[in-house]
Amino acid sequence: MEITPEQSRGARGLLDWSQGELGTAANLSESTIRDFEKGRRTPGINNLAAIRAALETAGVEFINGTGVKLRK
Repeated sequence: MEITPEQSRGARGLLDWSQGELGTAANLSESTIRDFEKGRRTPGINNLAAIRAALETAGVEFINGTGVKLRK
């Protein structure tokens, strides 16, 4: 499933994570996260999956392809 730049920013906000912290958790560079969230480029499918997996592991749930929330 896809993840949008808005979902990534929102999820980081819920977790109080910086772009660098998400990059570390996803094993990606901070610039990859920054460029994705600013809409400069779309990472490859494996990198998008890594971003999503890192956020889900930290407790984020993706809602209807548009939103995010923290797991209870």
